[in-house]
Amino acid sequence: MEAKQWSVQIYLADDGDDTNARAVLTTRDGTHLSGTGHARRNPADPAVPEIGDELAASRALADLAEKLAVVTQRDITELAGPAAPARS
Repeated sequence: MEAKQWSVQIYLADDGDDTNARAVLTTRDGTHLSGTGHARRNPADPAVPEIGDELAASRALADLAEKLAVVTQRDITELAGPAAPARS
């Protein structure tokens, strides 16, 4: 049994109280799929950059997961072919 490996890179960018993240999935055949996430610190909260990074990254990964599910469903539909006519 051969193990397969896909990789996910997470890119973070801070701009003041805002953090943006991009999660990029790369499959073995070089296919790329990405998701994005955003976090904004409430000015009343203490400045802890790691929390913004974590929240933005988690949102980017959730977005990536949703997009991967859509691609998977599309692939399943394409492989299934046309629906068989209903019998009466």
